Amino acid sequence: MAAYGLYTHITSNKTRSMLLLGGLFLLIYVMVFAGALIAEVLLNSDGSVTYYFKAATADLVKALPIATLAAAAWIAIAYFFHQNMIDAITGGESVTRQQQPRLYNLLENLCISRGIAMPRLKIMEDDALNAFATGLNSRQYSITVTTGLLHALDDDEMEAVLGHELTHIRNGDVQLMVVAVIIAGVVGFTAELFFRLFINSGMNFGGRSRSSSSSSSSSSSDNNKGSGGGAVIVVIVAVALIALAWALSLVVRLALSRSREFLADAGSVELTKNPDAMITALRKIEGRGELPGATSAVMEMCIDNPREGFADLFATHPSVDARVAALVQFAGGHDPGHMALPAEPGPPSLPDDSAPLPPRSGPWDDAAAGTPQGPWGRHA
Repeated sequence: MAAYGLYTHITSNKTRSMLLLGGLFLLIYVMVFAGALIAEVLLNSDGSVTYYFKAATADLVKALPIATLAAAAWIAIAYFFHQNMIDAITGGESVTRQQQPRLYNLLENLCISRGIAMPRLKIMEDDALNAFATGLNSRQYSITVTTGLLHALDDDEMEAVLGHELTHIRNGDVQLMVVAVIIAGVVGFTAELFFRLFINSGMNFGGRSRSSSSSSSSSSSDNNKGSGGGAVIVVIVAVALIALAWALSLVVRLALSRSREFLADAGSVELTKNPDAMITALRKIEGRGELPGATSAVMEMCIDNPREGFADLFATHPSVDARVAALVQFAGGHDPGHMALPAEPGPPSLPDDSAPLPPRSGPWDDAAAGTPQGPWGRHA
């Protein structure tokens, strides 16, 4: 990719991502409004639809400062402790140059060549082939690599992977993804809370018990429409809003993740000047990056996420084929196709005593057969 095109894409992608992030934050207020609707029905089940919406709107206005402060507090907690949470999930541990000289030197050379602050290096004991970057500021940035990836890739391929993760840090992708995961986590947690409350409450939103409804059978039909029917409609609307907010939070997270992988691949090529190394690294990683103990939020930060939705519509990463095709088209790389990892050398096999010995061919070996042969020909 040309430098102008690459940086233009990065700038436009950052602008679009900030808008998506703002929309994700607004989903919190949608959840608050839906919760206010349900609360009003629980407090008064005899109201009309108009009454519930007016009351919920008033509740939303009152709750806006509290909801904003609660979301900000959640983000602040995650700001300081998100790395500890991720390390607890993945088991990543920081390493020094003495512990991993090969990996440390590769990353240090990339950082020196572009004047980038050196992030911390972490190693995750796992046979999977994957890596990811985390952090919200220069003091927190870190790159985690699995031991399986270290063993499977050569130096050029490992440098390409490190360049990919370093590009995520340079472009600000890591901060946006962490914040997006945090906010989406709030939306998902709230949605689950509301659904559990709704399912377990067993409330009768018709407004009256069986006995009271039988005694009031002579009431007007208008009254019935305004009470029980309004409560049911409002509850349905609230549940629909909660489900919509939860679904949109997932879509925003996917949009942030998918659009950034192409740019990170291109940024790696810009750093290493080696598109073929990035392509072969992706081909080796393809389908081998599953981290069994990692949450979906952690997998979304990885260089490859093999957990896919139906028809690739809800996959968090573009396919390796699509990423390789982009590198071939715009960076001039060469695609070797799907690659098998080299088999690890096993222990040397012992000779089989039952196998026949090979025929001997020494100058006197025919003596056992009755036809002795010396160095100057057969003996008579």
